[in-house]
Amino acid sequence: MDLRRADAVVWRNRALLVFDRVSVPVAVCDVYGKVVLANPAMAAECGTTPGRLRGRDVLELFRPQETGQVERIAEALRLRHRSRYQVSVRWQAPGGVERFGELTADPVSDSVDETPSLLVMLRVRGECGPPPTPDPAPVTPVEGQVLALLAGGADTAAAARELGLSKDGVTYHLRRLSARWGAANRTELVARAYASGVLVPGVWPPEARVPEGEQGRGGAGHRC
Repeated sequence: MDLRRADAVVWRNRALLVFDRVSVPVAVCDVYGKVVLANPAMAAECGTTPGRLRGRDVLELFRPQETGQVERIAEALRLRHRSRYQVSVRWQAPGGVERFGELTADPVSDSVDETPSLLVMLRVRGECGPPPTPDPAPVTPVEGQVLALLAGGADTAAAARELGLSKDGVTYHLRRLSARWGAANRTELVARAYASGVLVPGVWPPEARVPEGEQGRGGAGHRC
């Protein structure tokens, strides 16, 4: 009996060694989807270590794309069906990249009557592309210049001098922009200009993005 236990321990240790070295992301979960054991490849997909995955819900780490799939699998497990189940999932990998693929779950247990655990394997299909860059909000060339000067710290008088406008002319443009974007103040105006692509990110001093139809033309357009 002692010899059998010793053999069992040896084979268990060998199995764990293989489990850890498998390059495919693999985890063992209980029937409710809680992670019991995860290999380094699975932990790497979540940006953590195997120990920190223990007790986490696998379907919170990997978001199912169809809720109905999960419900059907749960019902099948309650009925002790022992098929292979597959769920299409998305998840956020380290670095903020969103990936997609499939989780394959195989019920495993020592006997038919025993409540099974789930051997879960992740197949990475690919990465989602970056979100599309929003089209710049429609502004006139003068409005773009006013916003660029505002982002650089200019007040109304300085912007008026730079653009050859009156202070009332600059204020007029700012009021129109505020009404169009629902901005409460100048700080929000600048933030909206960057978010909508009117101002070029990562450039100092701030610059307005030149509309395609205006590229190569001289002058800044009509001035008040």
